[in-house]
Amino acid sequence: MTYAQMRGQLEVPRRIHRVRAIDWLMVALAIVSVGMLAWVWLADPPVATQVLLFKIDVGICAVFFLEFVLRWRAGGWGWRFLGRNWFEILGMIPVSHPALRAFRLIRVVVLLARLGRAVDRTIGDAVTQRLVNRFLGAVIDVLKKPVTVAVLEEVVAVLKTGRYAQNISRALAQNQTELRQMVLDKIKADPAAGRLKIVPFHDEIVGTVTDTAIRVVLEMLADPRTDEMISDSLRENIDQIRTAVSNDEPKRSGMP
Repeated sequence: MTYAQMRGQLEVPRRIHRVRAIDWLMVALAIVSVGMLAWVWLADPPVATQVLLFKIDVGICAVFFLEFVLRWRAGGWGWRFLGRNWFEILGMIPVSHPALRAFRLIRVVVLLARLGRAVDRTIGDAVTQRLVNRFLGAVIDVLKKPVTVAVLEEVVAVLKTGRYAQNISRALAQNQTELRQMVLDKIKADPAAGRLKIVPFHDEIVGTVTDTAIRVVLEMLADPRTDEMISDSLRENIDQIRTAVSNDEPKRSGMP
């Protein structure tokens, strides 16, 4: 099911909206905060001024949060309220701090969220939430596959840098004493092999066999052919995942 299909679960009932004094106050604060964010973004004032504006922005966000909680309580603390007004939560993020200058996309999202808050409080009927539901679903449905592919490629690039055989070899070498004792304990506890403990020098024989097996495994892991085998297996799995992601969209849309 796509996001555009799921958004019908959060339909907002239409109602007559009367603008109250608290609404005008929230609109004024939203306009002030948007203007302040835009000015900090475009004019690049001194750091001291930006810090002062950040403190003002935190105060405005605190007022937004308090008013949001009061409306949520008036609505009975229902989850549908959060589903209808989730974008207002984004508008409560104080992003005017100088340390957040590099996160321009977040600033744009917060600015739009605050503008949407002002529109909803004056026009009413949850106009912003309806617009978000109408267009965000289509945007998500279009972008989710490219984003999945991009993330997959990043994961693949990281996986290719791994030295899995060397890592396993290092772990075995570091825990060889524990492995030797573990094998000895398991053989003694085994109903069939445990009978061999009456054999003279049983522990030494088992220990020698275990050390030999571990040494052979370490040599195999150090062999370049083992790395090549792991790389082949990894490439095959990656190709299978890519194929599954590529075929996922046609299956969902009912295409052959």
